[in-house]
Amino acid sequence: MDRQQEFVLRTIEERDIRFVRLWFTDVLGTLKSVAIAPAELEGAFAEGIGFDGSAIEGFARVYEADMLVRPDASTFQVLPWRGDSPGTARMFCDIRRPGASVSFADSRDVLRRAMNRAGELGFSYYTHPEIEFFLFEQGTPPGQPPVPVDEAGYFDHVPHGTGHDFRKAAITMLESMGISVEFSHHEGAPGQNEIDLRYADALSTADNIMTFRTVIKEVALEQGVFASFMPKPLSNHPGSGMHTHLSLFEGDRNAFHEAGAPYQLSKVGRQFIAGLLRHAPEISAVTNQWVNSYKRLWGGGEAPAHVCWGHNNRSALIRVPMYKPSKGQSTRVEVRSIDSACNPYLAYAVLLTAGLKGIEEGYELPPEAEDDVWSLTDGERRALGIDPLPLSLNEAIERMEDSELVAETLGEHVFDFFLRNKRAEWDDYRSQVTPFELQRYLRSL
Repeated sequence: MDRQQEFVLRTIEERDIRFVRLWFTDVLGTLKSVAIAPAELEGAFAEGIGFDGSAIEGFARVYEADMLVRPDASTFQVLPWRGDSPGTARMFCDIRRPGASVSFADSRDVLRRAMNRAGELGFSYYTHPEIEFFLFEQGTPPGQPPVPVDEAGYFDHVPHGTGHDFRKAAITMLESMGISVEFSHHEGAPGQNEIDLRYADALSTADNIMTFRTVIKEVALEQGVFASFMPKPLSNHPGSGMHTHLSLFEGDRNAFHEAGAPYQLSKVGRQFIAGLLRHAPEISAVTNQWVNSYKRLWGGGEAPAHVCWGHNNRSALIRVPMYKPSKGQSTRVEVRSIDSACNPYLAYAVLLTAGLKGIEEGYELPPEAEDDVWSLTDGERRALGIDPLPLSLNEAIERMEDSELVAETLGEHVFDFFLRNKRAEWDDYRSQVTPFELQRYLRSL
């Protein structure tokens, strides 16, 4: 037993923890949980806890259903919303098959493998997400548009407003769990908020995002509202993204920084961006994995729908934020397509792999887009070599199906299941008769 595991067992005894929740994530990014008594934890560290993998989305077929969850002691945190005593704690888990071999369906392991690949090239991978979400009133009838908790806009300060009080409570809870928050504010749409997490290695960030989504929903319930990470819940307002800043480090040196270069961006940084751009269409089904995701991307409101990069251009897919001369370590790239409802482990894995491909293959970075890409005509975009992202989940699936990069990153099991599930989602969506159709056609045809 290592020191971290010993620390967990000691803390559980000292803080009167009676329930330990083991968290893991299915292939679609849904958080799963099983509770064990503290007495079972030592065995869980040593051997894991068995469960039926065939009952979890994408984990196993019926005839190979026996699987194990093994808690990662470094992720131990007491859950602040479960009361003071007796307490409840949680740990994220790695998924194993009997015999201690890694499960091919473990989202955390998909990201860990990608990060190990970066490590072989000498890089550490860091991420910093800006997470947007909506707060709505409770009690909206099914099928009716949700009612936002306020009518505020971007950066609005609403004294004693639900959003203001909500963010304060949520940030307090996040920081009590060791998740550092950098910024928070009201976003552009009614009821829409943003909370930005401080940068960390990508695996810790993905764990933090899963915790974040749980905390936000718990605080919302406590305050009598409900929270949603749906990418585009309101037709006439911007959707919710998860703009993520990415950086690679070689030891303590920022591999993206080069003093005196344009935008202080190194050759490695330019090749990384080129990789993200070239492979953006084929990874879109992972970074934007829902039917509704494409209504955000193609709904305007500064959502990126075209494959281009820029410096201070918020219509671009990839942005190089303003450089601070005194902070060379802060040089980074911002990916603006990803939404906050994705599986963060898989999304960060494919982004990393795409960027590394650009470095390994020496991709050339195309000219930056200086104009508002949304204001250009299709012909003007074609003349500039600016291609569109997929228009729909169906198109994204078709691009992913032909992608060796995504198949290698996710592994055969996750790749095949993910595609099957997304095809089924598209088929279900395509078969629906929508309110739009009824309103437009029912009486006129």
